[in-house]
Amino acid sequence: MPSAGKPRQVLSLLALRGERVVQVSTLMEELWGDRIPRSASTTLQTYVLQLRNKIAAAQPREGRSPKDLLVTCFGGYMLKRGSGRSDVEEFEAEATAGIAAHEAGDPRALTTLERALRLWRGPALVDVPHGRILQREVMSMEHLRMSVLEQRIDAALRLGRQAALLPELSVLVAEHPMHEGFRAQLMLALYRTGNVSRALEEFQRLRAKLVEELGIEPSARLRRLHLAMLAGDPTLDLVTDGGGVIRPRPYGAGLPESFSTTV
Repeated sequence: MPSAGKPRQVLSLLALRGERVVQVSTLMEELWGDRIPRSASTTLQTYVLQLRNKIAAAQPREGRSPKDLLVTCFGGYMLKRGSGRSDVEEFEAEATAGIAAHEAGDPRALTTLERALRLWRGPALVDVPHGRILQREVMSMEHLRMSVLEQRIDAALRLGRQAALLPELSVLVAEHPMHEGFRAQLMLALYRTGNVSRALEEFQRLRAKLVEELGIEPSARLRRLHLAMLAGDPTLDLVTDGGGVIRPRPYGAGLPESFSTTV
């Protein structure tokens, strides 16, 4: 990885696009935004040359030419990685498989989702400057990570692991105080461990924050969960199926998709 910021941006964007051509105009927008200098084309070529020199220094002599790895294409550039998948592709593949298994009710979904999340070792591209293109890429990856995390917690709740989830959910709610999914999962974990009053308090905390900061009420789905808890709805309690796997009773009254199979 080059030490200078802008070559790192170029390399990161090429790597994220996974053997697809990145147009010169896209690279320029990433590097300079709306203030593209007249020398941008020459400067970008210099960055590409620097990257190829780095590739040459890292490649064994019998390896492919740097130009075969960082390829000049019509209107842009493409980075060829060779065999194997990048960390991002590996994460996306595991996440897709885990979410599909979870939606199918497969208890093995939890293991797959946990494996996907283990590929994250910190914020994406934390040591690379972000222009507007990379910022969108990072936001997309973070959105998928959060979705997978919510699904993984949902899968663990489905297996009756609510007590073990309480510390993690408490931290997530503190970090994302207006995230209804994490708040609902914390409410469920508290309710199922006998902390009904605390579960109801979590709803009120979220409601107060939403009203104060955004002037809105919690979603209808979350309000229905709250009312079910107030009523002591037995469908919120866990049951055991014939195979000995702990499962919740279905509670499909319009709850959010991410935890509709959990409550």
